[in-house]
Amino acid sequence: MSAVSTASTTYLELSQDGGGAHKFYEVTVDGLVVTVRYGRIGAAGQVQTSTFPTAEKARAAAARKVGEKVRKGYEPAVPGGRAPRSVTRRQVASTPSTARAVAPVLWRFRTGSAAFGIHVDDDRCWVGNQAGDVYTLDHDGGVLARFTLPDGVKCLVADDFWIYAGCDDGRVYDLSSKLPFAAYDIAADVDIFWLDIHEGVLNVSDRNGRLTVIDHEDEHQWARGGRGEHAWMVRADDRAVYHGHHRGVTAYAPDGGGELWHTATRGGVLFGWQEDTAVYAGTANRVVQRLAKDDGRIEATYVCDSAVYSCATSPGGRFVFAGDGSSSVYCFDRDGTRLWKLGTGGGSALSMQYRDERLYLVTTDGSLVCVDAGEAAVAAAQQGTVPVARDVKLAAALPTYAPATAAASVVSVAQAPAGSVVVECVRSGGRVRVHVVSEGYEPSWNVQFPRAIREPGARYVVDALHAASGGFYRVRGDIRRLR
Repeated sequence: MSAVSTASTTYLELSQDGGGAHKFYEVTVDGLVVTVRYGRIGAAGQVQTSTFPTAEKARAAAARKVGEKVRKGYEPAVPGGRAPRSVTRRQVASTPSTARAVAPVLWRFRTGSAAFGIHVDDDRCWVGNQAGDVYTLDHDGGVLARFTLPDGVKCLVADDFWIYAGCDDGRVYDLSSKLPFAAYDIAADVDIFWLDIHEGVLNVSDRNGRLTVIDHEDEHQWARGGRGEHAWMVRADDRAVYHGHHRGVTAYAPDGGGELWHTATRGGVLFGWQEDTAVYAGTANRVVQRLAKDDGRIEATYVCDSAVYSCATSPGGRFVFAGDGSSSVYCFDRDGTRLWKLGTGGGSALSMQYRDERLYLVTTDGSLVCVDAGEAAVAAAQQGTVPVARDVKLAAALPTYAPATAAASVVSVAQAPAGSVVVECVRSGGRVRVHVVSEGYEPSWNVQFPRAIREPGARYVVDALHAASGGFYRVRGDIRRLR
């Protein structure tokens, strides 16, 4: 005779009118095991599994979880009874370039889906696409690894050497280790347009023009309604958070203390960039405008021939680059003089970054493109001489990583890698936080840690911890659970 399953499942939903919360919470008890699945209605969601010493304790833990959600307004529901809310994806028109010459493209990597996210650092290039794939490549175009995230990637941002991907599922994933994890969980009513992270504080701009600020422990700090909708720009530094939307750019105090300045731009803001003393807004009215960070005054205007989808600068703003809706890329001198305009050889650039005389673009056709932006290469391109662009191919055995929902186990501390650090999950103030157990660290500081594997009393070994200026630790490397 086959065994009869004793598993029981409770499924709850919280759905509010007017664009509010639209999420589910499901708890399954199967013997000693409690499995929790949660997320936006219609999505696969995140899964967290816990094992208890007895079936009674498992049922009691499940009942507590359900009770907490019911007290917050969740109600019993039938899976599939409500349709998922639509997620805004940038709708862009891309037409052929009117430039007479094509940019000197060194190599091109086709990701297979429209790409928005890009980050380039000393070691590698990162590109994220609408299918939820994030690829890393070296500067010569060699593909190193692939991360598969649960939903489309809106943007990639860096905070020191930590890399984060903002996705359509409302979460922000830390990609700094082999196994990515959800470091921030944005409110379910926030339709992410763009992100920036500064010293562990996440700044989120959204479709409705709101600005939401969340700290490194994934706790909401403050939010503002904003002056305009469709906020495609957010940048942050020590002095302010710079929020770009369809009415211009607004600067807010980092602590939420209020508005510092507002400047109307020539057209709605579609992209933003920052340097030490200025922010740059690419607009729908064919310009990039440079705004002084101290008071918002417009210092320079860079005129293109079509709506500006992306912009970037060389260090210090010596050169200003822009990508328009007509598959062209521009370079300007600091004062606004146009130096050149070239075709991308593909789609329009939805994001870009300059590094070491190379301009990296992600385009409407889903490609990561590396352009030689050196003076000699551009001059040759203007005369019609360009290199043969190399099409990058995927390796047959490409390492692929998915978000962590569990940690690899080790038998004892003695078996942990040399130099690793032990951390422990503790309940504090109604939340499960993570503190350092190993000597040599500040025991009161919290550790930014995957929420899905936090269990009170559980201990983990991490490869390394780094102190952030905000008074917390970040994980570097693998996470292993101690038995």
